[in-house]
Amino acid sequence: MTTEPSFRESVDIMFNRAVKLMDLSPGLEQKIRVCNSTYTVRFGVRLRGEIHTFTGYRSVHSEHMEPVKGGIRFSMSVEQDEVEALAALMTYKCALVQAPFGGSKGGLRIDPREWDEHEMEQITRRFAYELIKRDLINPSQNVPAPDMGTGEREMAWIVDQYRRMNTTDINAAACVTGKPINAGGIQGRVEATGRGVQYALREFFRYDEDKAKANLTGTLKDKLVIVQGLGNVGYHAAKFVSEEDGSKVIAVIERDGAVVNPDGLNIELLKEHVTMTGGVKDFLAGEFIEDGASVLEMDCDILIPAALEGVINLTNADRIKANLIIEAANGPITSGADEILVNKGVVIIPDLYANAGGVTVSYFEWVKNLSHIRFGRMQRRQEETRHQLLLNELQRLGDDPSINWELSDSFKSKYLKGADELELVRSGLDDSMRAAYQSMRAVWHNRDDVPDLRTAAFIVSIERVAASYRSKGL
Repeated sequence: MTTEPSFRESVDIMFNRAVKLMDLSPGLEQKIRVCNSTYTVRFGVRLRGEIHTFTGYRSVHSEHMEPVKGGIRFSMSVEQDEVEALAALMTYKCALVQAPFGGSKGGLRIDPREWDEHEMEQITRRFAYELIKRDLINPSQNVPAPDMGTGEREMAWIVDQYRRMNTTDINAAACVTGKPINAGGIQGRVEATGRGVQYALREFFRYDEDKAKANLTGTLKDKLVIVQGLGNVGYHAAKFVSEEDGSKVIAVIERDGAVVNPDGLNIELLKEHVTMTGGVKDFLAGEFIEDGASVLEMDCDILIPAALEGVINLTNADRIKANLIIEAANGPITSGADEILVNKGVVIIPDLYANAGGVTVSYFEWVKNLSHIRFGRMQRRQEETRHQLLLNELQRLGDDPSINWELSDSFKSKYLKGADELELVRSGLDDSMRAAYQSMRAVWHNRDDVPDLRTAAFIVSIERVAASYRSKGL
């Protein structure tokens, strides 16, 4: 029986597949491969009348660009190998979407559900203290973000802790991203990874040649979609493709099982149900299936795994029927399963690209914090004034009896509206996702030895990291 590689081994295998097709010196290949450093911190917090000791990690994979960037996850599954593998993925992800960061990742072995809010704040602040005093949280060196088990709340605590310890740092707000709007955050960050998944799918569907490889035609409209995980990423991806692109989300898989409706699920109502009850069971507008994992194997056009690593593996890969899989989570397909699926003709849009929306918008937030001004503040009204001048002139021409036209109120209101921060963020994210996809598909289509998009993504990313190291004289 073939044994399943670990998440760390899967990342290494995928790295090896790419570098075999590249012209890198052995020394440079090894430099890019290895994790530069991993810090393990163990700290105590007095809670409920006794001292509890927690273990946390912050791993720095590559400092070819600084600061390094990567989320902090709170989970009982956190361990060193996982954190180092995720840090490596961050390096390649940032290189692919051309966000000017190296790769990092952090984690704290804790179950957030076991502690109340005040206790979580004490634990988070102490973990942040341990990292900040080692410069493992710093606007110019290491910039965390939310990940599994963390969100805006934890980022607000961390940035406040950093300010307390660095009272004269004018750029303190840039020490983490994913903050609440009122603490220096940016519009569109919460939805960013799910929005990036939508933009990735839209870009894929622009190319007939790519759709043909997945045995798909047309647009996203009426495509049958299955989503695994209705957390932040899965919820937003499902909501956007169903509400804005007309896809049918026919099944959602959660920790307690799955809910299926061939006519399409109402994602907003389902999310409210999951928030209230903790699962999809008893959702009235669909059939509940207790064995949620089996729903991964249902017929569909697009499968979106948006939760944990390794959900598609050697045990179920040969039964997956989706034409197209887009990895909204980190590492949902193991390297062994990846090989089986590619050989079956399934097209996989890899996590390296598909869930890079979060770090892309984090980059925008970091830039906003360093510039100390929100996007759109300087130019929005000036845009509107210039557009008004043009409309006035068009209206004047339209008043000529020989022409006699009138602009619709709908057109005028849309044209006159200057872009606000959210629109600019979405525009920047769309541009980043489109450019990254084009760089991947160029390698995928122009080289006979590149069988899939994942290998293409690794080649593009590793080559950019290598170019950065070469420019430093390595």
